[in-house]
Amino acid sequence: MVGPKFKQRCALCKKNMVIMYSARQFPICSECHMKKINQPIKDPKFKELFDIPIELYEKSSFLRNIKESYIRFDSLTEKQIEAFKKVVKEMMDEVKKE
Repeated sequence: MVGPKFKQRCALCKKNMVIMYSARQFPICSECHMKKINQPIKDPKFKELFDIPIELYEKSSFLRNIKESYIRFDSLTEKQIEAFKKVVKEMMDEVKKE
């Protein structure tokens, strides 16, 4: 991933700063993003998929974006599911090493 380019205020709360990697990125802080994605999942398959420690969501905007996509569209592609599982596994391995 490219290094951070600049910081910008969160578009929702207007108080927290967000590290921006692209001008097309929507500026949303992890706090506001967590509020947005903290909704119950009804589908048992996806409920199990998204049942990971909250700390992982707080650390990774990628994981939050995947969950937000599911909440918005009520489905994910196979590639999104694979990528989500891969990143979760990598982050869990990283936590175990610490």
